[in-house]
Amino acid sequence: MKKIIMIVIMLSVLNYNSIVYGESSNLAQEDINGEAAILIDGKTGDILFEKNMNKKMYPASTTKMLTGILAIEQGNMDKLVTVDDDTPYEIYGTHIALEPGEQLRFKELLNATLIESANDAAVVIAKDMAGDVESFAKMMNKKAKEIGALNSNFVNPSGLHDDNHFSTAYDLAMIAKYGIQNDQFRNIVKNYKYTIEPTNIKTEKRVMYSANKLLYSTKKINVDGQNTEIKYDGAIGVKTGYTEQAGNSVVSAVEKDGRLLISVVLKSAGNNLWIDTHKLLNYGLNNFDKKLLGFKNEFVENIKIENGNKKYVTGVIGENVTTPIKNSIEGKISKKININNNIKAPIEKGQVLGNVEYIINDKTIKTANIVSAESINLVGSYTNVADISLFKSINIWWIIGTVLLLLFWRINVLRRRAKKRRRYRSKSYNM
Repeated sequence: MKKIIMIVIMLSVLNYNSIVYGESSNLAQEDINGEAAILIDGKTGDILFEKNMNKKMYPASTTKMLTGILAIEQGNMDKLVTVDDDTPYEIYGTHIALEPGEQLRFKELLNATLIESANDAAVVIAKDMAGDVESFAKMMNKKAKEIGALNSNFVNPSGLHDDNHFSTAYDLAMIAKYGIQNDQFRNIVKNYKYTIEPTNIKTEKRVMYSANKLLYSTKKINVDGQNTEIKYDGAIGVKTGYTEQAGNSVVSAVEKDGRLLISVVLKSAGNNLWIDTHKLLNYGLNNFDKKLLGFKNEFVENIKIENGNKKYVTGVIGENVTTPIKNSIEGKISKKININNNIKAPIEKGQVLGNVEYIINDKTIKTANIVSAESINLVGSYTNVADISLFKSINIWWIIGTVLLLLFWRINVLRRRAKKRRRYRSKSYNM
């Protein structure tokens, strides 16, 4: 089963779920300062724009999205965690000055990791969950592959530089898309401030602030000739990152007008990081309309089958099919129906029978599975469990009746023989 899941994930990643509209876009790759970037629909995963999206890059602290996902899914938020003796002296970069023997709640360490981007907190989480950083990195890579981030390799929970620690804009977008679906993750990354109360060692509160200026900054930047605040209306996260090798990076999520967009900008510089992000998000919100292409259980056609107790099976769309369509694209959307060869009974309800391709201007923009709306059994078999149960009950009563008849017959035979013997003895005595 795990192998099947991984194959499905790999195929979906290779196909990217949609066409990339960059060819006819009014946002060119050279308009983005960052070395790699991507914009996706946060609900469908459709790619709306990309620049070097599969290029291996250093992710810096955007790594902590994956650390946070694992912490939320497998950690104990109320657990009191004791800081080990080594972490406070091994970690550099952004930190919250943890002390050996200091005790904090797991959820406090999680918030420090995702909001303050504290490297020491991330490492303490890793050691608490897996025993050591190396074991936690294995958990990270396993989870990344499950999510669909197949071109990444993580060696630590913080994103501090290592030549073997890398990811891609596409992979980070997939991780963000997965994380933002979790309410607890979403509720943390949309905050730009968090306070840790005094601990057994620290007597003062720690007040932490996010580096994600999209959440709060009123500083002005120039985007396509317009002066605007860095703060972006509808921003709900997600994570910034910086190292000397990685440069400035940010993974952003915006929810607005019923749309959810996720952008990634890697290795940008200064305010260009925020300008790039504004350009991407503006482009997504202003140039695409969400369109319903097909709906779950929509009838496709009756499909002929072999060896079934019915000659045809009803094929329907397996799930709602939506995609963002670029406003400037002209042309009618057509459908191409592909049915699998040699479909034979038995068939289970929900079994994939083929697919539908949705096409515009000779390009496939989306595909959806055609599934069976019913179960079909082999010729001569019973159609459902109730029939089988009835058949079994009839058989049982038939057997019971047969046994009783045989028993009654046997008793009668024995009685006749006994009567015959009595008559024989009676005749012998009379002689």
